[in-house]
Parts: sequence; C-alpha cells; structure tokens
Amino acid sequence: MAGSQFLRVQTLYIVGLGLAAFGFSTVGGLLVAKIMYKVTGGKINPLIGSAGVSAVPMAARVSQIEGQTANPKNFLLMHAMGPNVAGVIGSAIAAGFLLKVFGA
Repeated sequence: MAGSQFLRVQTLYIVGLGLAAFGFSTVGGLLVAKIMYKVTGGKINPLIGSAGVSAVPMAARVSQIEGQTANPKNFLLMHAMGPNVAGVIGSAIAAGFLLKVFGA
C-alpha cells in the first residue's frame, strides 16, 4: 500500500513539474517576443512567443483566437505554427540530449 501511495505522489510531482515547465516556457516566449516587438518597432506580434511551446496545434490556435479578440483583422495561425513546430523540434533535441547524458 505504501508503494502505491508513493507512486501517486511521484506522479503528481511529475505532472506539477510539467505544468510549471509549460508555464515558464510560455512566459519566456512572450517576454522574448515582447523584446523583439520593441526592437523591430512593432513588426512582431508578442502572441507569436506563446506559440513556441510544444502543444501542437493548440498553442497556435490560442494565439490566433487571442489575436482576433484584440483585433478582428489579425490572422496569426500560420505565423504561430512556425514557432510551434520549432518548439516541438527543440523538445525532441532536448529529450535526445537528456537520454544521451543520463543513459537509457
């Protein structure tokens, strides 16, 4: 019984870490995109930064919906898919690196 309780706690811990990582990557993407917005004089939409997480295609859709809420003329879906796919590729590279370093 104690073993199954440990597994439940460990599972919740892993899920919590995943949610925290998702939140940090979204905020980080938004901050970098805001910096790019300032540097380019407003040519980059900061919502594109939120699409860099690996939640394909939901993160891109959320950027599209939020962009159109602010301005109905915004069409960000295809622009958001680029960082979305890049996030997937980055996650795959990070996973490969971790497997190489820690062995499996």
